[in-house]
Order: sequence, then C-alpha cells, then structure tokens
Amino acid sequence: MEKVDLLVVGGGAAGMSAALAAASAGPVSVLLADRETRLGGILPQCIHHGFGLGYFRRDLTGPEYAGRIIAQMEGAAVSVRLNTTVLSLSQRRTAELSGPTGYETISFRRLILAAGCRERTIGSLPVTGTRPAGVYTAGLVQRMLNLRHWKPGRRALVLGSGDLGLIVARRLALEGCQVVGVVEQKGSCGGMVRNYRSCLMEQNIPLITKATVTRLHGEGRLTGVTLRRLDSGKEERVACDTLVTALGLIPERELLAGLGDKVPGWASLCGNCDYVHDIVDTVTTQAEELGRQVGLELLGRG
Repeated sequence: MEKVDLLVVGGGAAGMSAALAAASAGPVSVLLADRETRLGGILPQCIHHGFGLGYFRRDLTGPEYAGRIIAQMEGAAVSVRLNTTVLSLSQRRTAELSGPTGYETISFRRLILAAGCRERTIGSLPVTGTRPAGVYTAGLVQRMLNLRHWKPGRRALVLGSGDLGLIVARRLALEGCQVVGVVEQKGSCGGMVRNYRSCLMEQNIPLITKATVTRLHGEGRLTGVTLRRLDSGKEERVACDTLVTALGLIPERELLAGLGDKVPGWASLCGNCDYVHDIVDTVTTQAEELGRQVGLELLGRG
C-alpha cells in the first residue's frame, strides 16, 4: 500500500492551489487525484472572460486562469494522477482509487477534499409531463458547446438567471441558437449586473421574472414547456426543443458520507466543496491558506 502525507481529491483551482501550498511548506509528500483527463476542473469549459481580476490582477478566461496554476504544478513536488476516481474513504485514513493502472489503496495522514460542486437538476422541481430529450443542466451545455463543439438544440429556454444561466444563454445565442428567454422565479435577475447587461441586454434575450416551468411536453424530443406566472397563476405554453436548467449548485461531499455525521479531524474541505464561492479568485486564496496550514501541521510546525 502506497503511503502519502497528504491526499488531495480534485484537480480544479482549489485542489491544485492547496496541493501547491502544502508542498511548498516543506518536505511533504502530496498526491493529487482527479477523475478528469486533465487538470483545471470546470475552468477549461468557461471560455468567457471575468476570471483572475482579484487574484492575478488580470482579466482572464477560465482556460487562461487554469493554465497559470497548471504551469505552477509543473516541477512542483506534487504527484498527480489523472483519470483516477477516489471511490471511497475509511476512518483508517485509507482511500480506494480506480485509475488507468487499476484498483489501488492509498494510506494518508491528511486529506483535503476539493471536489467542487454539482448542479441541481430538473428533478429538484415539481415539474410534470413527459421525459423527453433536450433537458440539460447549464454546466453540461457549457461543456457541450465549449469543449465538444456540439449544439444542443435550435430553440432554447433557460430556467434560472444566476450568472451561469446568463453566461450559457449568451453562449447559445452566439452559437446561433434562438434563446426565447431566461426564466427567473424572483422579481429581478439573480446574476451580476455586468452579466445581465452583456449576456441578456446585448443579445436581446428576454428576462421573464416571477415565473417558472411546471410541465414538459414532447415525446422523444422536447417540443415545449408550460410556463406559469407566479404572480397571477396564468399559464402559457412556450415552444422550444431545449430546456437549460441553472438551478444552483450543491457542494460535492459524497465521499464523506460513510465517515459519520461529522467531518473527521484529519479531513478538510476547500473551494466550492466547502461552500459555493462567487468567483474562483477566492477559491484559490482559501485553498492556498488551507494547504499551507495543513503542510505546516504535517511538518509539526502548525
């Protein structure tokens, strides 16, 4: 069984920054595991600008932001295993991993969980109707468009006006998809003003407030949705072949589920796995502080 001082789960901005800071504290063995085929987390699929203003003092795209941290990983005293999934953790401070070389068990002294977050799906809402193709989360659409160059549909409705929903609406419009509207249950836009202006106003995409989707229509493929006005109760059918949900994020902590009600003292959370941050710059800062602290503790200087 391989033994390391620190196991970091997640290769996004949080995981990389924590691993780098811990390794820089002194002679600490650090292993970073990530299930993707490359480092960066979700940053490589976020090709818009707006990253790095707080940390790098530069207006960067997601790939550019990730690239700066990945460059720091090169030559650092951090062992990286990509395409590797951490299957489980035990109270004995061991982890089961599955990767290109097969199954293995790792023993560690400390753990930093930087697994990011997952999206709420349409199943979290009381939506009735059929189960047609054409319903996607915003993150999946972003991945399809920016990494795979797949267009999800021709006529789309976005449910949720947070920053991710706004950015995906703009991206769909730029790719030639007709975005019939962004739906928000509250009385105003949920995203930042700058994103509302650049994503909706500049693209002439309507913001439909005080409304929600209550029913899906279509056999095989989505043909439309029922839109309900929350202030009046009025319902109308909106034709679309694509529904994009941007319903919020949930910190991804499933690996800790089998360890009891409390997070063990040897485990720490950072980044969006700890709580959902507004910007990646604060993710990086928090992860660096935690990684440095854990590194010093492992060296007996914490």
